[in-house]
Amino acid sequence: MIPLAIMFVLFAGLQFLSPEITNPPVTSDLKVPHEVQTILKNSCYDCHSNQTNLSWYDKVAPVSWLVAQHIKDGRSGLNFSNWDALSPADQKAKLWESVNQVYLGAMPLGSYTLAHPKAKLSQKDIKVLKDYIWSLRINNIPQDTAKIKELHKQSALVIKQETAAKHPITSNGIEYIADYKNWAVVSTTQRLYNGTMRIIYGNNIAIKAIKEKNIDFWPDGSILAKAAYDEIEDADGNISHGAFKQVEFMIKDHKKYKKTNGWGFARFKTTELVPFGKNADFVIDCMNCHQPMKNNDYVFTLPIRQ
Repeated sequence: MIPLAIMFVLFAGLQFLSPEITNPPVTSDLKVPHEVQTILKNSCYDCHSNQTNLSWYDKVAPVSWLVAQHIKDGRSGLNFSNWDALSPADQKAKLWESVNQVYLGAMPLGSYTLAHPKAKLSQKDIKVLKDYIWSLRINNIPQDTAKIKELHKQSALVIKQETAAKHPITSNGIEYIADYKNWAVVSTTQRLYNGTMRIIYGNNIAIKAIKEKNIDFWPDGSILAKAAYDEIEDADGNISHGAFKQVEFMIKDHKKYKKTNGWGFARFKTTELVPFGKNADFVIDCMNCHQPMKNNDYVFTLPIRQ
């Protein structure tokens, strides 16, 4: 056994290797109601802002190494202290994704709340956040039949685009898959903050995995497609999809996409199917967003029972 004195010397020596955790200047803080900001500061700001408030045990190595990495990753994915660097649309998207992850129990991280129990959110806290996100919803509901028909016409342009040009390819080498609309529907979701609905499709391999309850780790070859449309509600309250906004793909290949935990990501925006991302590094943002769903093989939307 290692003598206690030597263990103490080693522990003390580790403290000199402890990483420095700094708080850069706040360029623009999030502007939300006081009750919402209180919840976010209590449960999110330590990792997702430049206002990190460290406890004494957060500064002790080797714990400090883990804390420093969490802060680095958290600020990279979402930093409330640089809020104005995001466009208004991206701000709403980030808030929606954040609340969605809280609602699913993916955030705050369990390792964080274990050491910081006061950061756990109550059901009341979650309701406050959900109500605030709902209040941000943009009302894009058309008031007349002509407008509804026009939106459906715009959506149909996607098909024309597919036949008129070669399929586009993202900077990480994934080609647009035109056949996804013929796949089975896995589920549907709503983005209440901007009045859109998303239809999630799965290819044959994905559907087979769902039926066989083999989605703890999706098999290679599985492809999920998430198509976003304007959400339309008519005078009778019936919901349908309007203009096409974008489609995203998740392609499972644990060898080819090893750096992003086995998933390849792609996004094509507007009826022109413009590939998202100036370079292949855009997948880092995709993976950071899906990271909290590690226990679900990085997939947010659970399938409707097939």
